Amino acid sequence: MTRKLDYRWNLRQVMAAKGMFATTDLTPLLAHRDIELSSSQVYRLVVERPERLSLKILMALLDILDCSMEDLIEPIAVASSARKAKVAGGDEAGVGALRPKRARIVAVND
Repeated sequence: MTRKLDYRWNLRQVMAAKGMFATTDLTPLLAHRDIELSSSQVYRLVVERPERLSLKILMALLDILDCSMEDLIEPIAVASSARKAKVAGGDEAGVGALRPKRARIVAVND
């Protein structure tokens, strides 16, 4: 079983610990550090787990929140066998037993 690395994005929790409960609280603090993001970009940064993140934005967040990278990004190990395997038909493994049986219509002689 191979271990795969993943991460947990804790920006919302770190912001709450610092008393920042609205995503719009970050916008002026980022702008003060010459980072201009729209309100929807800031919202996605806080609420969703980013797949790509500028190091400049990461360093600004660490400075704003006065935290370490371990506080913001928590590495976690995910076992590769925990993922569902795909089969040739595109269905997930094990779904076939859960499908209903095809109805058979037979003629009734009156």
